[in-house]
Amino acid sequence: MAETANSLEDLKDVTTGEGAPVELAPITVEPKIDEQGRSYGTGRRKSATARVWIKPGTGKITVNGKDQEDYFARPVLRMILEQPLIESERRTEYDVICTVKGSGLSGQAGAVRHGISRALVAREPELRRVLKPFGFMTRDPRVVERKKYGRAKARRSFQFSKR
Repeated sequence: MAETANSLEDLKDVTTGEGAPVELAPITVEPKIDEQGRSYGTGRRKSATARVWIKPGTGKITVNGKDQEDYFARPVLRMILEQPLIESERRTEYDVICTVKGSGLSGQAGAVRHGISRALVAREPELRRVLKPFGFMTRDPRVVERKKYGRAKARRSFQFSKR
Protein backbone atom coordinates (compact mmCIF):
# COMPACT_ATOMS: atom_id res chain seq x y z
CA MET A 1 0.00 0.00 0.00
CA ALA A 2 1.31 3.47 -0.92
CA GLU A 3 2.23 5.98 1.77
CA THR A 4 0.43 9.31 1.98
CA ALA A 5 2.22 12.63 2.26
CA ASN A 6 1.05 15.15 4.84
CA SER A 7 3.56 17.93 4.20
CA LEU A 8 6.12 19.11 1.69
CA GLU A 9 8.88 17.31 3.61
CA ASP A 10 6.93 14.03 3.44
CA LEU A 11 6.64 14.42 -0.34
CA LYS A 12 10.40 14.02 -0.67
CA ASP A 13 10.29 10.70 1.24
CA VAL A 14 7.36 9.15 -0.63
CA THR A 15 8.47 6.36 -2.95
CA THR A 16 6.87 5.08 -6.10
CA GLY A 17 5.95 1.41 -6.57
CA GLU A 18 9.49 0.59 -7.71
CA GLY A 19 11.12 2.20 -4.71
CA ALA A 20 12.55 5.24 -6.57
CA PRO A 21 12.20 8.57 -4.68
CA VAL A 22 9.87 11.19 -6.16
CA GLU A 23 11.75 14.37 -7.09
CA LEU A 24 10.05 17.75 -7.14
CA ALA A 25 11.00 19.60 -10.32
CA PRO A 26 12.01 23.23 -9.83
CA ILE A 27 9.61 25.70 -11.37
CA THR A 28 11.30 27.39 -14.31
CA VAL A 29 9.83 30.31 -16.19
CA GLU A 30 11.03 30.87 -19.73
CA PRO A 31 12.05 34.43 -20.74
CA LYS A 32 9.62 36.08 -23.16
CA ILE A 33 11.57 37.74 -25.99
CA ASP A 34 10.05 38.62 -29.40
CA GLU A 35 11.64 38.46 -32.87
CA GLN A 36 13.24 41.92 -32.48
CA GLY A 37 14.88 40.92 -29.17
CA ARG A 38 12.44 42.94 -27.04
CA SER A 39 10.47 42.06 -23.93
CA TYR A 40 7.08 43.61 -23.22
CA GLY A 41 5.29 44.75 -20.08
CA THR A 42 2.03 46.62 -19.46
CA GLY A 43 1.97 49.04 -16.54
CA ARG A 44 -0.99 50.80 -14.99
CA ARG A 45 -1.57 53.42 -12.30
CA LYS A 46 -4.68 55.54 -11.68
CA SER A 47 -6.15 55.84 -15.18
CA ALA A 48 -2.77 55.75 -16.98
CA THR A 49 -1.70 52.80 -19.10
CA ALA A 50 1.86 52.28 -20.32
CA ARG A 51 3.05 49.84 -22.97
CA VAL A 52 6.75 49.19 -22.35
CA TRP A 53 9.35 47.37 -24.44
CA ILE A 54 12.92 46.78 -23.27
CA LYS A 55 15.82 45.65 -25.43
CA PRO A 56 19.58 45.41 -24.91
CA GLY A 57 21.18 48.83 -25.28
CA THR A 58 22.85 51.70 -23.46
CA GLY A 59 20.14 52.77 -20.98
CA LYS A 60 18.19 55.25 -23.11
CA ILE A 61 14.55 55.77 -22.06
CA THR A 62 12.06 57.02 -24.69
CA VAL A 63 8.50 57.98 -23.72
CA ASN A 64 5.94 58.65 -26.49
CA GLY A 65 8.73 59.31 -28.98
CA LYS A 66 10.50 61.85 -26.72
CA ASP A 67 13.51 61.52 -24.46
CA GLN A 68 12.58 61.05 -20.79
CA GLU A 69 14.03 64.48 -19.87
CA ASP A 70 11.71 66.16 -22.39
CA TYR A 71 8.56 64.22 -21.45
CA PHE A 72 9.00 64.16 -17.65
CA ALA A 73 10.47 67.54 -16.77
CA ARG A 74 10.44 66.99 -12.98
CA PRO A 75 13.47 65.03 -11.68
CA VAL A 76 11.25 63.13 -9.21
CA LEU A 77 9.25 61.61 -12.07
CA ARG A 78 12.43 60.55 -13.89
CA MET A 79 13.69 59.00 -10.64
CA ILE A 80 10.45 56.98 -10.38
CA LEU A 81 11.00 55.63 -13.91
CA GLU A 82 14.53 54.46 -13.19
CA GLN A 83 13.86 52.76 -9.83
CA PRO A 84 13.36 49.20 -11.17
CA LEU A 85 16.43 49.47 -13.41
CA ILE A 86 18.59 50.78 -10.56
CA GLU A 87 17.41 48.20 -8.00
CA SER A 88 18.00 45.35 -10.46
CA GLU A 89 21.39 46.87 -11.44
CA ARG A 90 20.41 47.01 -15.13
CA ARG A 91 20.47 50.81 -15.63
CA THR A 92 22.91 50.81 -18.55
CA GLU A 93 22.04 47.39 -20.01
CA TYR A 94 18.60 48.03 -21.53
CA ASP A 95 16.95 50.65 -23.72
CA VAL A 96 13.34 51.37 -22.79
CA ILE A 97 10.72 52.40 -25.36
CA CYS A 98 7.23 53.10 -24.06
CA THR A 99 3.94 54.68 -24.99
CA VAL A 100 1.75 55.98 -22.20
CA LYS A 101 -1.67 57.62 -22.17
CA GLY A 102 -4.30 58.67 -19.67
CA SER A 103 -4.15 60.36 -16.27
CA GLY A 104 -1.50 63.00 -15.46
CA LEU A 105 2.27 62.97 -15.41
CA SER A 106 2.53 61.41 -11.95
CA GLY A 107 0.18 58.57 -12.84
CA GLN A 108 1.99 58.06 -16.14
CA ALA A 109 5.37 57.86 -14.38
CA GLY A 110 3.99 55.21 -12.02
CA ALA A 111 2.51 53.28 -14.94
CA VAL A 112 5.84 53.31 -16.81
CA ARG A 113 7.65 52.10 -13.67
CA HIS A 114 5.18 49.22 -13.35
CA GLY A 115 5.60 48.40 -17.05
CA ILE A 116 9.41 48.45 -16.85
CA SER A 117 9.29 46.09 -13.88
CA ARG A 118 7.02 43.65 -15.68
CA ALA A 119 9.13 43.78 -18.84
CA LEU A 120 12.32 43.10 -16.84
CA VAL A 121 10.69 40.08 -15.20
CA ALA A 122 9.46 38.86 -18.60
CA ARG A 123 13.04 39.03 -19.87
CA GLU A 124 14.78 37.79 -16.69
CA PRO A 125 12.31 35.88 -14.46
CA GLU A 126 14.81 35.64 -11.59
CA LEU A 127 14.55 39.45 -11.13
CA ARG A 128 11.04 39.02 -9.69
CA ARG A 129 12.43 38.28 -6.22
CA VAL A 130 14.58 41.44 -6.45
CA LEU A 131 11.79 43.81 -7.58
CA LYS A 132 8.81 42.45 -5.62
CA PRO A 133 9.98 43.57 -2.12
CA PHE A 134 10.14 47.18 -3.36
CA GLY A 135 6.52 47.02 -4.58
CA PHE A 136 7.39 47.51 -8.25
CA MET A 137 5.42 44.44 -9.36
CA THR A 138 2.21 45.56 -7.64
CA ARG A 139 -0.29 47.71 -9.51
CA ASP A 140 -1.28 50.73 -7.41
CA PRO A 141 -5.06 50.20 -7.14
CA ARG A 142 -5.97 53.73 -6.05
CA VAL A 143 -8.22 55.46 -8.57
CA VAL A 144 -10.39 58.58 -8.41
CA GLU A 145 -13.73 57.88 -6.81
CA ARG A 146 -16.67 58.49 -9.13
CA LYS A 147 -19.14 61.32 -8.62
CA LYS A 148 -22.50 60.26 -7.20
CA TYR A 149 -25.85 61.76 -8.11
CA GLY A 150 -27.30 64.08 -5.46
CA ARG A 151 -23.79 65.12 -4.45
CA ALA A 152 -21.57 68.02 -5.50
CA LYS A 153 -18.54 65.73 -5.90
CA ALA A 154 -17.84 62.11 -4.95
CA ARG A 155 -18.69 62.68 -1.28
CA ARG A 156 -19.30 66.41 -0.81
CA SER A 157 -22.91 67.39 -0.28
CA PHE A 158 -24.49 70.52 -1.69
CA GLN A 159 -24.45 73.49 0.70
CA PHE A 160 -27.27 73.30 3.20
CA SER A 161 -29.50 76.37 3.62
CA LYS A 162 -31.65 76.61 6.73
CA ARG A 163 -33.81 79.37 5.21
